Amino acid sequence: MAGSGDSTRAIFFALGANFAIACAKGVAAFFTGSSAMLAETVHSLADCGNQLLLLLGMKQAKRPPSPDYPLGYGKAIYFWSFLVAVMLFTVGGMFSLYEGIHKLQHPEPLRQWWWAAGVLVFGIIVEGVSMRACLQEVNKARGDRSLWQWFRGSRQAELVVIFGEDLAALLGLVFALVAVLLAVVTGNPVWDAIGTIGIGALLIVVAVFVAIEVKAMLIGQGVHPVRQAQMRTWLESRPEIARVFNLITLQLGNEVMMSVKAQMRETADTGALLAQINAVEAALQAEFPEVRWSFFEPDVADDDRHGLP
Repeated sequence: MAGSGDSTRAIFFALGANFAIACAKGVAAFFTGSSAMLAETVHSLADCGNQLLLLLGMKQAKRPPSPDYPLGYGKAIYFWSFLVAVMLFTVGGMFSLYEGIHKLQHPEPLRQWWWAAGVLVFGIIVEGVSMRACLQEVNKARGDRSLWQWFRGSRQAELVVIFGEDLAALLGLVFALVAVLLAVVTGNPVWDAIGTIGIGALLIVVAVFVAIEVKAMLIGQGVHPVRQAQMRTWLESRPEIARVFNLITLQLGNEVMMSVKAQMRETADTGALLAQINAVEAALQAEFPEVRWSFFEPDVADDDRHGLP
């Protein structure tokens, strides 16, 4: 299994890109009166706020455990990531749809369209740099999986959100550029409105997919099945363990809680049994550093009634 991508680096790249693009889009929207440009300006500003929320969530997730939160605050990043998906849906998608429908009903000719075209080309270049930085981190995490498989199986909520935002932003810029050029070539401002509606629909689709993935993490997912299989194989290879009955994991941000029910080879001497368990736990956390908490239940039979693997 590939290692985790550096989400912080990807977030800062996206934040810088979106702030620069938002400023440029705002100027272009003012001079051209383009609804697609206005929708893109709002989208980029919303993305800046979203990235700040992700940084806040990552900071909170690093807080140490407390009596009220004995397993730490790792899942805090899931809440903020879900909130970002909601904002992407509402502030980005729904506003763009509203603006596009309004312009469709009351079309206005574009003014100084070259402003919009120039800014959109600039935005595509800058957003492309941000997307490249994001993909570099995604590639570190996905290994030999496809992007879709990584997206559906990732446990890094913040990286999933940044990937979704960057993809929507890049495609949205392309939509806006095509809409502006079609409006200029045909002389029909309706194309600008259609482009705005397309941007809104794109943002809503991306937001829904991101929200679905983050919701699964909020409910409480285990580690990725490939990683869990590696953990089980490692446990079964330990000389102290005769048989693994149950292995349950819970992803808590970048950390993992693990519960193991196993038959140990030492059963007569309690002191020796405890020493074996301690040795396995120490070696486990060295082999899988993401495991912050591990709980061992030694037994001689599997009487679990929950049907968990």
